[in-house]
Amino acid sequence: MARKNKQLPLFKELEVTDVAAEGKAIIKHDEMVIFTQYVVPGDVVDVQITRKKHHYMEGRVVKIHRFSEKRCEAFCSHYGVCGGCKWQILPYAEQLFYKQKQVMDNLTRIGKVELPEPMPILRSEKTTFYRNKLEFTFSNRRWMTYEDIASGKQFDTMNAVGFHIPGMFDKVLDIEKCWLQDDISNQIRNEIRRYALDNNLTFFDLRKQEGFLRTLIVRTTSIGQLMVIMSFFHEDEPTRIALLNHIAKKFPQITSLMYVINSKANDTLTDKNICVFKGSNAIYEEMEGLKFKIGPKSFYQTNSEQAYELYSVVRRFADLKGDELVYDLYTGTGTIANFLAKKCAKVIGIEYVPEAIEDAKTNAQLNGLTNTLFFAGDMKDVLNTEFIAEHGTPDVVITDPPRAGMHDDVIKTLLFIMPRRIVYVSCNPATQARDISQLDEQYKVVAIQPVDMFPHTHHVENVLLLEKR
Repeated sequence: MARKNKQLPLFKELEVTDVAAEGKAIIKHDEMVIFTQYVVPGDVVDVQITRKKHHYMEGRVVKIHRFSEKRCEAFCSHYGVCGGCKWQILPYAEQLFYKQKQVMDNLTRIGKVELPEPMPILRSEKTTFYRNKLEFTFSNRRWMTYEDIASGKQFDTMNAVGFHIPGMFDKVLDIEKCWLQDDISNQIRNEIRRYALDNNLTFFDLRKQEGFLRTLIVRTTSIGQLMVIMSFFHEDEPTRIALLNHIAKKFPQITSLMYVINSKANDTLTDKNICVFKGSNAIYEEMEGLKFKIGPKSFYQTNSEQAYELYSVVRRFADLKGDELVYDLYTGTGTIANFLAKKCAKVIGIEYVPEAIEDAKTNAQLNGLTNTLFFAGDMKDVLNTEFIAEHGTPDVVITDPPRAGMHDDVIKTLLFIMPRRIVYVSCNPATQARDISQLDEQYKVVAIQPVDMFPHTHHVENVLLLEKR
């Protein structure tokens, strides 16, 4: 006879006390920590436990008895369902407080190194419509919200274009208005949905791997350029041309209208040929007089205005006098390298993705920079003693690794070449803290500057300046 699962408890009238990593809220009950979401410190709630471990529990708030004085109203109608912008109910000043706290908690708890007082986190002037890139998914499996179900309304279609529901790979929330990108993004998405429904175009079925419309990518720049990329699961030339012509006619401000046929099992486009339907094959961003070419596969920081603030911190920490050799590790499309090039003798950028390195070279040429070199390859394989012997020992190293942080071999190489200064940019303070604990034998952290790139989320960038002891 099968044993029944033990009923997980419901705890009543507990106070939310803090915010943890990944933006989760903390509740304490009998020395046990409970993690939950969509509440703020000071809320008093009932929480239904959904998962129980030895040292913590996870739960879902089922009732709020008293709202915190820190709480504010969410401004997005999709709040709490789409999974994004979870901190909308926390005033922006409080968001900044908890982001700075997250940085310092990680550096202290994981890094365990001597630290200076951090500089106040750099706020984002824009707290809505700040992203320059969004990707939307077409699906014939629309997510039904509690309100949809409770209404008893019969929906004429289950087609949707929007964001994946967290944890539901085949369910998509139909988005009417997203506050993350310039409103032109909403206008384009909603018009394509209307056209598709009026013309009986099939939305993608993620389980059966069938349908016509797959994804939509919208990219914007601060100088008003606009890229739209439509992804189709299979070719249907007359239908595709009719849709793209409609988009081009409806939105003449589109700089680059592109499409791709992607019949793979996943949405990644890095290995696909993306074709120009109308306009150019790229858009351009500008920063302090520099131009940056952005192709359909290019990486560029998704908050353009705040990217400038971030790179300005890097330049200030690098403290370049004009005669330095700089290594820019994990250079991406060379944005930081090109941003620093006029302030030093030479910059060498290294990046894993070959297409990104081609973008970096293009951007250097576009700006008339002749003192940059870019190399593609795995960092731990490229950055070795032979490479350094050929290109020189750097005076300053900039490193901006992915969320996983730097490979141990890269850290060992840094300890071997011993640059005067290391400027460490990170989107994950936990792995940054782990890495500086290894560098601590030779380097001291002398400056800490958190930067908020993504308001209403728990994500935070942090820049550290390390100098030789």
